[in-house]
Amino acid sequence: MKSGLSGEAVGKLQGIFGERLSTEREDTLVAGSDATKRFGMPAAVVWVISAEEVVKLVKLANEAGFAVVPRGAASGLTGGAVPAAGSVVADLSRMDRIIEIDRENLTALVEPGVVVSTLQNEVEKVGLFYPPDPASNEFSTIGGNIAECAGGLRALKYGVTRDYVIELEAVTGAGDLIHTGSNTIKSVTGYDVTRLIVGSEGTLAIITKARLKLIPLPESLATAVAFFSSAHAAGEAVSRMISERILPRALEFMDGKTMEVIAKAKGYKFPAGSAALLIIEVDGGAAQAAADLKRAVDAARRMGAIGIEEAQSAADRERFWSMRKQVSPSLYAVSRDRVNEDICVPRNRIPDALDAIAEIAKRHGLAVANFAHAGDGNIHVNFLLDATKPEQVKAAEESVDEVFRKTMELGGTLSGEHGIGLTKKRFLGYEVAPVEMRLMRELKRVFDPRGVLNPGKMFPEKAED
Repeated sequence: MKSGLSGEAVGKLQGIFGERLSTEREDTLVAGSDATKRFGMPAAVVWVISAEEVVKLVKLANEAGFAVVPRGAASGLTGGAVPAAGSVVADLSRMDRIIEIDRENLTALVEPGVVVSTLQNEVEKVGLFYPPDPASNEFSTIGGNIAECAGGLRALKYGVTRDYVIELEAVTGAGDLIHTGSNTIKSVTGYDVTRLIVGSEGTLAIITKARLKLIPLPESLATAVAFFSSAHAAGEAVSRMISERILPRALEFMDGKTMEVIAKAKGYKFPAGSAALLIIEVDGGAAQAAADLKRAVDAARRMGAIGIEEAQSAADRERFWSMRKQVSPSLYAVSRDRVNEDICVPRNRIPDALDAIAEIAKRHGLAVANFAHAGDGNIHVNFLLDATKPEQVKAAEESVDEVFRKTMELGGTLSGEHGIGLTKKRFLGYEVAPVEMRLMRELKRVFDPRGVLNPGKMFPEKAED
């Protein structure tokens, strides 16, 4: 596929999008990066408002030989929305309608530009619940969450985005408008193409509508924070809770460095001797939630918690969760050049993973801050560095490689929820064997025969895998 955008193609785009096409430098610069701060210069941006426009755009891309890169809120952390040079960015943020909330069948039909928290708030008004809850829920979009198979704070009990997507409308790389799945809870008619598209990072199809499963809104919440003298002890407490069949809806971990950073940036104060914490939240009927929290807190105490604080009000609960929401901004404030990875290991290997990460960081002379969706083994590893110092950049690259290798040794996966994108594609072969890699590449060609959708993402550059 040739790169760049001809004058003829620009004219045809103008015919489709009118004033919703821009080739102005300020617009293309804004569309050139995502939360990774990596950059690619697109030739144009179009603001799409319908599936029909996406079909026309992708068909034109096949005819004229330019790439199309779908974009939502660009909050991804692996470079999935960073455009290829000379591509057209398809901004889907204006496709933001909640088309239907079906209270009888417990579903919602939405467009891809709907912000996650907007959907959550709307369904909660009628007593329903959309559980996927990434930390970016106040600005990330449903389409992006589906493309990355976002997880979030409540995945331990309720699962991840793929568990709530039952039907999709999407446009393939050939420009075909397809419908997958069904407006039913059960459907085993043919291959599960819906689940294939979920997590495909915009490389197979552009999502234009999604029907999402909802559940009844839990009656009550109970929340506590447990403090520990070491990260290892907190990790052991997570394993103990799960082995005792305690299933919080959220079980969030922060290590001592993360606590130090948010204390400095936001003024939080922690008990003396604290080097890790767990935020524990349960839900259900009022009596059941209270009983479940007591069991979880008791387990934490038995595993050496040096302090427990239980929320006595909604304000307390908000204060606990505000700590978690402030982690990423606080880390950026102290280290703009941090390297952020999101490995996932079996829950009983969390202590081993944390010990290994600490040893790797120490050996390479780097500071590391870890926070985690601990209940599902998803650890966010943040190496803090100064990118103007080549020796620190090299140390971070070597540390990431060692962390990934150790993750695979522990039976884990390279990414729990951020995807592969640009930043992890060179490591994909650590987890995906050559036969499976070949099948994935062939699936890409079936959906996108000319490679126009989000090129350069996910797969290693060389086909030696």
